[in-house]
Amino acid sequence: MPRLYRPEEIAEALGCSAWWVKDRARRSLIPHTRVGRAYRFTAAHLAEIVRLHEEHPKRPRSNAPVTNPPAVRARATPELRSVTAGTTGRLKARPPRRTQYETAL
Repeated sequence: MPRLYRPEEIAEALGCSAWWVKDRARRSLIPHTRVGRAYRFTAAHLAEIVRLHEEHPKRPRSNAPVTNPPAVRARATPELRSVTAGTTGRLKARPPRRTQYETAL
């Protein structure tokens, strides 16, 4: 009979919270076994969870060395400040939705 692991043990192995593991199991997003009302996991379940959340590069990397390093992006805060600096007036609240319709109360 395979050993069954608790969500806390799986969370420790994955480096996440037990809440995350239980939530994903409750929503059937990760493989699990229910023993009564408790979630339990086998070693095969853990391997499958890791496989499901694996990320692969979008395109294969070539073995050629990089000739031009990527340019360092300048900070965007001056542009952001110039856009938001124009809102110096007071804000005006919208009328309630019920006034948009012609219903008498």
